[in-house]
Formats: sequence, C-alpha cells, structure tokens
Amino acid sequence: MSDQQQPRPERPVLNGLVALAAVALGVGLVLALVAIVGAKVLGIGGSDGGSAADATVRQSLYLPTPTETDEGSGPLITLHTQEPDSSDGAATTEPTDTPSSEATSESPKAGQISLQAVNTAVASGERIYISGIYPGGEGAILWVQRWQDGAWVDFPASVGVTNGTFSTYIFTGVSGVNRFRVIDRDNGTTSNDIRVQVG
Repeated sequence: MSDQQQPRPERPVLNGLVALAAVALGVGLVLALVAIVGAKVLGIGGSDGGSAADATVRQSLYLPTPTETDEGSGPLITLHTQEPDSSDGAATTEPTDTPSSEATSESPKAGQISLQAVNTAVASGERIYISGIYPGGEGAILWVQRWQDGAWVDFPASVGVTNGTFSTYIFTGVSGVNRFRVIDRDNGTTSNDIRVQVG
C-alpha cells in the first residue's frame, strides 16, 4: 500500500517534447489549411470540374466557331497604290508622288544663300525668327542687313553656318514693312531678301 501512494516522479523533458510536438502539429494543420484555401482562390492545382469559378474561366476563353466568308474579287493585301490608266484600266508604272521640277529648282546650289522668315508679321519689338540654307558655306559668318533709305545697311546681328544651315532672331522697333537679307562678307555672297511687317 505504501508503494501505491508514492507520487510518480515528474519528467519535465518528456512533457516539454510532448507539448512541442502538439504545437508543431497545430501549426502544420493551420499552414496546410491556408495553403489549400490559397490554392483554390488562386486557381492553382487540379480542378474537380464542378465549381462555378472553373466554369467562368472556361467561358472567358471561348472562341467562336469559324465560318466561311465570301471571297472578295480584289487583292487581299495592297502593297503599292497606283492610279489606273484611263485607256485600258492597266496600272501605271510611274509613282504618283513625283517631285516637281519647281521644288528642286528652289533649293539653293552650292555657294548660294536661301533666307526665310518664320513669321511675315510681328508686333513692334517682337522677335523676328529667320533661318536659311547655305550649301558649301560651312563655318561662314553671315551678317544681317536691312534695306534703309534706298540702300542695304548693316544690322547689328550675325549668325554662323553649321551643317549648311543657320537660324537666329532679330529685334526692330521700326514700324511698317522691313526688308532683310544676310551677306557673307568673306566672298560677297548675299541671300534673297525677306519682307516682314512690323507693328
């Protein structure tokens, strides 16, 4: 009888291991449930074929059944548009957008200066933007001149030529029609004159 009444010795290590195993099992079950729910929400994994979400996904990928269309008489792809000849309906061999001789004759030749103004009318004191082309004049300094009292007078502005082109702006307070040009003082080459209404 005395042996049965003795308390059992405590085993703290064994109790700790049992508690740790129980906690690990509980955490594992929670993580497994989270993984299963996440897989169903994201649509990962196999499907049982009966859920409404799977039916919706299948319907979004629906392709209509192909049907035959009427065959057109013309070409399916047009690579080059040509104007038909009025005599026999055959296409012409020359392109329709040929550059005119006037456009090619307007471009300046080497050693000539072509000048233009961006605006032909400005307010008094407003900038007058000018630009031009000077083929063969790379690095030249062009001086602006204004027509005044029957002669060309130097205007206090100059511009350099880069890659055959130049552009700058000038100011004037003289109202009325002003005529400007540029000149290469090294060889005396002058541009055409431009007219700008000021004021």
